[in-house]
Amino acid sequence: MESSDFVRLSGIAYESLVNGPGIRRVLFAQGCKHNCKGCFNQDTHSLEGGELVDMDKIICDIKKSFIINGVTFSGGDPLEQADKFSYIAKEVKKAGLNIWTYTGYTFEYILEHKDEKKGWKELLNNIDVLVDGKFDEGKKDDTIRFRGSANQRIIDVQKSLIAGKAVGVES
Repeated sequence: MESSDFVRLSGIAYESLVNGPGIRRVLFAQGCKHNCKGCFNQDTHSLEGGELVDMDKIICDIKKSFIINGVTFSGGDPLEQADKFSYIAKEVKKAGLNIWTYTGYTFEYILEHKDEKKGWKELLNNIDVLVDGKFDEGKKDDTIRFRGSANQRIIDVQKSLIAGKAVGVES
């Protein structure tokens, strides 16, 4: 099997209740260039760490699960391997699951660079929700759901692509 058939992950949470609504499978990407001060997941920063995991095996395992409501890509930063995560997202969408993605990049930055960064456009087209922005230790807030700091936004990606600007998820 070629290395192109693998995604580099730092881990998988098989049944998470804190990375989006419902019971979710969480794929933690290995590799992050943001180096946010106070990051709770610093082990995921190295682009060479983690382990290579067969993407089709991940997809098959997700499709066999009857308990999960969705899939979340976290990290690290999934946009560092957007081509891999876009492939997984496209296949997981066929199973009717919604997909959340966490990234340190802002939605505006992603839109501006989606045609020059490998897989960014395809990933945007295949995810439902984006939690964007770097973790800001000065804006850390344990009372907000699904975010680490108050500057991060929960964005409805498909509505945002149509509007050409970030549109928040309706509660």
